[in-house]
Amino acid sequence: MKRIWVCLLSLIIALANAAEKKIDPALVPIQEAPNLPRVLLIGDSISMGYTLPIRAMLKGKANVVHPPDNCGDSGKGVQSLTAWLGDKKWDVIHVNFGLHDLKYLDETGKLVAPDKGKQVNLLDQYEKNLRELATKLKATGAKVIWANTTPVPEGSSGRVKDSEAAYNDTAAKVMKENGIEIDDLHALVKAKPELQLPKNVHFSAAGSKALAEEVVKHIESGLKK
Repeated sequence: MKRIWVCLLSLIIALANAAEKKIDPALVPIQEAPNLPRVLLIGDSISMGYTLPIRAMLKGKANVVHPPDNCGDSGKGVQSLTAWLGDKKWDVIHVNFGLHDLKYLDETGKLVAPDKGKQVNLLDQYEKNLRELATKLKATGAKVIWANTTPVPEGSSGRVKDSEAAYNDTAAKVMKENGIEIDDLHALVKAKPELQLPKNVHFSAAGSKALAEEVVKHIESGLKK
């Protein structure tokens, strides 16, 4: 009897823990409407922040899908892209990797101060990953749009202020060589730094909406083409 109660208690605790770990709404699979174009948003938590506003803006115009995961760094992208693409046709793919590439982690994978860790991907590896991603994305036949990396403000955990500039320069070179359009989210945020949270790479709700509005412009243009 005691064993049964222990098992029940363990089950209750497990269920409670699961309830606490809420899935981000941007990562919940959607029920796609038939006969609408398909848009795939690939990216980290920044993209997750603008996914729901984009879905609202493109309601009735396109199915907007985000992989059921924070897409992380470009290395993860190389490993997971085939699964994210699936076996259905995409009309527009809007993609970004950068903030997770330039962050610093310790040996246990914990985000740490730059002097206590190593960057996830240095520029040469980042470039190599982007070239592989660009080749695979172009092969889908979709309109591919690259969003450059948004600013790293002073005081951001595990990152160095303005370190995104070199990563954006590298990405710009790769995308130009591959004929891939660039969505300059970096310039948008630089012009309106109040969109970001203080000492943080993330955005307020208003900031995510502003990013969404910019992304939608590129998606709608891509759908027309």
